[in-house]
Amino acid sequence: MINLELNSNTDLRKEGKSFYWASFFLPKNSKENAGILYSICRYFDDIADKNTEDKTNYLKDSIKEINNNSSNKINIFLQKNKINNLIFIDLIEGLILDQKKIRIQNKEELIKYSYHVAGTVGLMMSKIIGVKNQKAAKSAIDLGIGMQLTNIARDVYEDSKMKRIYLPANWIPNISLNNLINSDESIPEKDEKISNAIHKVINLAEKFYNNGFAGLKYIPFSTRLGIFIAANVYRGIGIKIKSNKKKYIRERVYLNFFEKSLITIKSILLFIFIPMVNYKYEKIRNSLPYENL
Repeated sequence: MINLELNSNTDLRKEGKSFYWASFFLPKNSKENAGILYSICRYFDDIADKNTEDKTNYLKDSIKEINNNSSNKINIFLQKNKINNLIFIDLIEGLILDQKKIRIQNKEELIKYSYHVAGTVGLMMSKIIGVKNQKAAKSAIDLGIGMQLTNIARDVYEDSKMKRIYLPANWIPNISLNNLINSDESIPEKDEKISNAIHKVINLAEKFYNNGFAGLKYIPFSTRLGIFIAANVYRGIGIKIKSNKKKYIRERVYLNFFEKSLITIKSILLFIFIPMVNYKYEKIRNSLPYENL
């Protein structure tokens, strides 16, 4: 049984700092529904990440309940916002993957995983903020993927402690789990390989962000700036990581208040000129089965 209270203010200050920051630029209704979606996603993310035991069965049972129980709170919320259950179930499928040791092999697997755990969120968020044009779906997915790639680049050390390696194996040949975790015996040559792979993830994220920005024109104007700021704040994390050059930093990189403020001001100024920038969508991934739901 899914034991979840839907709450638009759930731990946003602490757990979803970038979203909380950008939420001030969303209209009240969109902010509340986005907060509820965040609380739902956070609930399942915590189930998948903050338990020492395998939660596969619980997550699979949750899929069954969402499929079969129309009075379930999550089901009601999804239907209210015209979100197909299959999209949300794809998210849970991604969390099930995390219940075992993760070793991503190549870029294609990295993109597929990022779609499951974050591209789905982008697609659901687009429904919540009232996007109607079907052409926007692929950009919404790609924006979510871009943000997840930033998370992966930021959390390499923390993920490795949970025996999860999201950096593609063919980007870090001869790098073991021990190389990623060990902070006492840093080997410059191996650290540089890890750093290079992290930079490749960030560069890949940039392509997905640009695809996400190509869909901004489909977003209602009242919510467009909030989404643009949220994406740019996330992008800022990747930019800060790259500023460390070839160092593999075994600490999570954060943006401080000044850095977020600066990015926000730049985003507002750039937002004015978005029609002149003319972001164009570039096909950089395979089509997805639920892309047009």
